[in-house]
Amino acid sequence: MNWRDTEREYDDEVIGTTTLGRLFENSAERNRDRPAQRYKGGIYGRSLTGTDSDAVLPPAEPDAFRAISYAEMRDIVRNLAAGFRDLGVESGDRVGIFSNTRMEWAQTDFALLGAGAVVTTVYTSSSPEQVSYLLDDPDADGVVVENQELLERVLAVEDELELEFIVSIDELPGAAYDDRDDVLTLAELHDRGAAVFDAETYREWVDEPAMDDLASLIYTSGTTGQPKGVRLTHGNFRANVNQIRKRFAPRPDRDADVPVIDAESQAMSYLPLAHVFERTAGHFLLFASGACVAYAENPDTLQEDFSIVQPNTATSVPRVYEKIYDTIREQASESPVKKRLFEWATDVGVAYQRADSPGPVLAAKQALADKLVFSTVREALGGEIESLISGGGSLSPELCRLYHAMGLPIFEGYGLTETSPVIAVNPPDDPRIGTIGPTLTDVDISIDESVVDQDAFDDPGAVGELLVRGPNVTEGYWNMPAATDRAFTEAVADDAAETLSQPDGGAILDTTDDSTAEQWFRTGDVVHLRGDNYIEFRDRVKQLLVLSTGKNVAPGPLEDAFAASEVIEQCMVVGDGEKFIGALLVPNIEHIRTWADEQGIDLPDDTDALCDDERVHEYVQREVDRANDGFEKHETIKQFELVPVEFTEENEMLTPTMKKKRRVILDRFGDRVDRIYEDA
Repeated sequence: MNWRDTEREYDDEVIGTTTLGRLFENSAERNRDRPAQRYKGGIYGRSLTGTDSDAVLPPAEPDAFRAISYAEMRDIVRNLAAGFRDLGVESGDRVGIFSNTRMEWAQTDFALLGAGAVVTTVYTSSSPEQVSYLLDDPDADGVVVENQELLERVLAVEDELELEFIVSIDELPGAAYDDRDDVLTLAELHDRGAAVFDAETYREWVDEPAMDDLASLIYTSGTTGQPKGVRLTHGNFRANVNQIRKRFAPRPDRDADVPVIDAESQAMSYLPLAHVFERTAGHFLLFASGACVAYAENPDTLQEDFSIVQPNTATSVPRVYEKIYDTIREQASESPVKKRLFEWATDVGVAYQRADSPGPVLAAKQALADKLVFSTVREALGGEIESLISGGGSLSPELCRLYHAMGLPIFEGYGLTETSPVIAVNPPDDPRIGTIGPTLTDVDISIDESVVDQDAFDDPGAVGELLVRGPNVTEGYWNMPAATDRAFTEAVADDAAETLSQPDGGAILDTTDDSTAEQWFRTGDVVHLRGDNYIEFRDRVKQLLVLSTGKNVAPGPLEDAFAASEVIEQCMVVGDGEKFIGALLVPNIEHIRTWADEQGIDLPDDTDALCDDERVHEYVQREVDRANDGFEKHETIKQFELVPVEFTEENEMLTPTMKKKRRVILDRFGDRVDRIYEDA
């Protein structure tokens, strides 16, 4: 029996068809004495923690993490659920969560789901106008905010809303809100629920929702317009938890050294729980499996938090992995000797990863590189990492290979909010760098080849838009029937689709008559389905660049080619409708100045002037030539402009999930794009 058959037939106590509230309750019962969450001290004014005898939890020491058990977490969740019901929340009511990722976010989520409510999420970067839309569109009855700052953002637009209550996770100052009966802290809500909690009534709330009842509205990032509320049911999330569990479970066919997700897993969580990727992979899946989840202070303290917590797994997006690698490389390059040693070690590691049969000499070099360099890198991240999961965007194969070389394997996956989210992910026993893995069990896919110029792709296998169906796929968008209709299609006509059957028992790609009854969700993504049934991500259909010559170019792979660069921080490829490919490049200013000092070059102090300096352009050109290597001639960057501003969420050039807002970037730097093509 091959691994796909074993995966499909695998079953255990985690896999089931229960509501999300029951998922947590069952896991809490199985793992009641095991650690469930770890929270950091000294960073929040948590209302649940305190030194008083009536505090729900004791505070953690500053810069240290304290654990609570599944039994303790369950008590908090139950009391919060009873508190929400006492506030008037009924089955099906929508309640928002407006907070950074932290222990209380997870507790509130399970409490609302246990109370039968529908959780709708708000990103902490949202402006008051966006907050108004994200609470008004779902007609939210209440909202849980993180602190006074976010509370004030809600109060600024409360006249536009019909909120019945606002709950603050952190303490609120003084008597500022004493005249508001509808504003209370999470601790007050907890105590209110504890006073009225009834176990039998709670069990009825938990089991009341049907599997096709709405569990959450998760709003898309809004990269191409107004955010859409994706309707995800208890059944959608539960199916995806089952599917991912089958891929990462401690199955009997696995060798002991293969990393898995189980009750022994210690995870670090820091991506937004408002986004579906962390919500499923870093929350529902982990708590269903009995894992322990620690919450980082913020993405800037990851190395410190990793070293304290010593997790063995984490989920992240490519941009964070790029930042972590930049920090690793910077720390390893404190002197010319250390820098040369690090570069030698990474070259050896990559060669070792690429080799089918490394041989004794290369194996010996890898062992030395591991002893001298990579072991230190792993220790800096806690020393226990077994696996890292990447999603939410395309990961550079070069960067992924570097992580594998350092003994920090990244398993890249792929999905969308509309698919709860995971469609495919690399299996830990057979990861293939440069791919997003094969599809999960019970996920059917089809490739619509009509959306791309097939002559532009030399890949053997099917290239086109990925269509998907399965129990994890949404039924559509909230209050947007037209958008829902556009997102789905009947089976693609035979002459426009690649119809394949996977010999290893994987998902069937089918356009035969008996499979056309169900609609397919259009992902909007161009992929390459390889002969081994692993999928390679190309780019968004809408982001494919069509040159004036008729050639199609996917910008993603070119942009990813700079992911491990010490010269370039970020890249955005341009050229739609033009004769050639250009790029906006964000240089690593600190590295550029260090290089200039070493070369005896006097650069201008002004960053704008530095970006226009011819000597800098000549230096950057060598990095562009390196990145161009391996691409077809029409795909390579012919001209570029340096831009002095990093793309960030704060300046609205990145989404909360760190995807580029291309329209915003083009508007901001339109003059530099014009300079690329002014002499064309």
